[in-house]
Amino acid sequence: MYLEQLYTGCLAEAAYYIESEGEAAIIDPIRETEPYIKLAKSRNAKIKYIFETHFHADFVSGHIDLAAKTGAGIIYGPGAKTAYEAYNAKDGEEFNLGKLKFIVLHTPGHTPESSCYLLFDETGKEHALFTGDTLFINDVGRPDLLDGVMTKEELAGMLYESLNNKIKVLPENVLVYPAHGPGSACGKNIGPERHSTIGEQKRTNYALQPMSKEEFIKKVTDGILPPPSYFFEDARINKLGYIPLDEVFEGSLKSLSLDNFRNSITENTVILDTRKPNTFEKGFIPNSINIGLDGEYAVWVGTLIDIKKPILLVTGKGKERESVLRLARVGYENVLGYLGGGFDTWKKAGLNFETVKSIQPWKMRTGSEWEILDVRRPGEYKISHIDCAKHFPLGDIMKLAREKDPQKTYMIYCEGGYRSMIASSILKKMGFANIINIYGGFSRIRLLNFNLGVTKEVSA
Repeated sequence: MYLEQLYTGCLAEAAYYIESEGEAAIIDPIRETEPYIKLAKSRNAKIKYIFETHFHADFVSGHIDLAAKTGAGIIYGPGAKTAYEAYNAKDGEEFNLGKLKFIVLHTPGHTPESSCYLLFDETGKEHALFTGDTLFINDVGRPDLLDGVMTKEELAGMLYESLNNKIKVLPENVLVYPAHGPGSACGKNIGPERHSTIGEQKRTNYALQPMSKEEFIKKVTDGILPPPSYFFEDARINKLGYIPLDEVFEGSLKSLSLDNFRNSITENTVILDTRKPNTFEKGFIPNSINIGLDGEYAVWVGTLIDIKKPILLVTGKGKERESVLRLARVGYENVLGYLGGGFDTWKKAGLNFETVKSIQPWKMRTGSEWEILDVRRPGEYKISHIDCAKHFPLGDIMKLAREKDPQKTYMIYCEGGYRSMIASSILKKMGFANIINIYGGFSRIRLLNFNLGVTKEVSA
């Protein structure tokens, strides 16, 4: 048996390659097919199955393209209705892979069709459970993604039954391989480990502790942040199908002259600059939004940019294809092209550009004319923050900005500087004139033992 986890940090997503006797299965592949095809070829194996744990909402799966290129069958659990050819397995149905065996465990709760795949080794023993978004490390999948179809309470009740009747009864040494790690919006607070065991999760995962169904529903549904708006569109794409990724590249990966780029800018167009924050701050095209490739690029694009809006890209040298690919992973295919030569083309033409001022933490100030904004997630802010900072979570920035005075000076920090530059660029685009970014964010403030009377620690 050969088993490999293929982890994509930008999406905090784990796909899996399992192989025996020259036959391979892929579980929850991301949009591009090359990693799976290349791995199978290097091992002289043929991909036989593509197992999908559910209709993913946070990324576009590569199942359709992979099936077309390999001839492998697409397998879902019970109740998954698709507009393309796929096989709906029955609860408990078996699939042989070389000397291995998979059994489908229908585990509704995150979504109605959610299923786990239990892998048996060559000796017939339960070896690993691929849990999709049903069970994460120290967390479970959110039950609120079917608004208008099923309530989060209904789905949470289904999840309770799935966990107690299908998962907790498995041997404690069975490995747990989830579809996501920390940073994914598919859970509330996913642990940092990328795998675990049933026994360990029964000891440490709050959702697997003994409790009534009513208590479980309350705990699982409490404190869920609103899902990114693109989630519903990606789930729809994964049900109905999509154009091949090769065609996406053909339509999006276009080098635009300066004139063509400028003529494409409208009120409806988003200029997305994917360079690093410390490069972006030194000069950028007016009204650009900076979401750098070196962070949770796809997640923040999906959270902050309307999936239906046309996008113009400004990238670092040689980063054009990666910028397009990682947008396509989350269903953003309306890319008009990228500025040939990048920002340097704009600057060399003598056109107007903007900058963001950044300062070291010890230069921060408070007072009636200054305001410090913490753009981290609620959980981060709750644990520790500068005492005088206002919580201004990045995911809600468009709404919260309407309540602020655009003439006031705002000093912005996140944990390390990535999200604060995103926030700075959005506020500049919204007409805020006096934006100051804090280098190194709260991680540097913490190391410096920064003192404005200043940090506040509370229990998580």
